[in-house]
Amino acid sequence: MDIRIGTGYDVHAFGPGDHVMLGGVRIPHACGLRAHSDGDVLLHALCDALLGALALGDIGHHFPPGDERWKDADSRELLRSVRALLDARGWRVGNVDAVVVCERPRLAPHVEAMRACIAADLRVGVDAVSVKATTSERLGFTGREEGIAAQAVVLVRHA
Repeated sequence: MDIRIGTGYDVHAFGPGDHVMLGGVRIPHACGLRAHSDGDVLLHALCDALLGALALGDIGHHFPPGDERWKDADSRELLRSVRALLDARGWRVGNVDAVVVCERPRLAPHVEAMRACIAADLRVGVDAVSVKATTSERLGFTGREEGIAAQAVVLVRHA
């Protein structure tokens, strides 16, 4: 079996707004995220992991932040576009393991919805998608509540 592994990482600073998008889920919060698209750091990290597994560059190469087509873009659309690139090359997602780092908002109540969105967009079972949330124990930019970070690891297999 031909398999590959990819990793991705993304960060966005807090800014004006009343919610954050994480894993395709709208989560009420006192701030939004500063980004060209909807700022979904989890899906952006996942896109980078998938692209990296096949050495296809990064999310900025495929969806440049200076391109108005991607202004306020729904990151679920970006993820589905990346999945289509894999599909076209005969690759399928085996599993996803991701972690979101922030002090707030509290993510535990939203993890199952995030897993369901990701699984649907990648056309895999929910049991193949792990989403975890953690804090940074009040250390660094996430600890100071200046922003959110996410990291993702994926395994893809040739169909």
